[in-house]
Amino acid sequence: MNERYVRQVPLLGEAGQKKLHDTTVFIAGAGGLGSPASLYLAAAGIGSIRICDLDVIELSNMNRQILHTEERIGASKAESAKMTLESLNPECRVTALSEMIDEASVRRLIGNADIIVDCMDNFSARFALNKAALDLGLPLMHGAVSGFTGQATLVVPGKTPCLSCIFQNAKTTAKTPVIGAAAGVIGSIEAAEVIKHLTGIGSTLAGRLLLYDGAQNSMEVFTVKKSPRCPVCTTL
Repeated sequence: MNERYVRQVPLLGEAGQKKLHDTTVFIAGAGGLGSPASLYLAAAGIGSIRICDLDVIELSNMNRQILHTEERIGASKAESAKMTLESLNPECRVTALSEMIDEASVRRLIGNADIIVDCMDNFSARFALNKAALDLGLPLMHGAVSGFTGQATLVVPGKTPCLSCIFQNAKTTAKTPVIGAAAGVIGSIEAAEVIKHLTGIGSTLAGRLLLYDGAQNSMEVFTVKKSPRCPVCTTL
């Protein structure tokens, strides 16, 4: 047994650990959510990560984007993420993608990934990820955060509602205030859900929506249903 994973193999089993090693994860966003999600997935032994972010590091990122350091201000977030993740776990192969995620680029950027992790800060990119996930038959782990609050759900094509079912009229508010710890909670939940989905251990958020309110110390989980009027998944 690889000593690096000795504390989790009793939970996942050797077969589960090998599944993580054999998996490629596409992480959309290397910011507040992408930081904890990618750190914990790399630490857990995911074999390959493709991490995508067009932006460069700014000082205002430092309260939540723990992949990066002040010394890297002005550098590519994707390249910075690659440096941090490979330093954390040299066994994880990381591909840095400094590109915009949109309908034209999303499939190419996902590449050979087995699962998609939505760590974006806007719904136009999220809906592009959602459509690609449905078309490719790939699970999509969604997370979002605002202030002290956050949400998460797991989309499994053909089995659960898609993001367009749940958030059909969602719009993005520019420069949403965020407490770093709230992003840490939701990003960590995303990582745990990916691990559970891949290994088949535990109950996931497939078909359920988790709502977290850090200000009130509450967390609720609701069942969500497919919309018969969904413009995306009802046409598949």
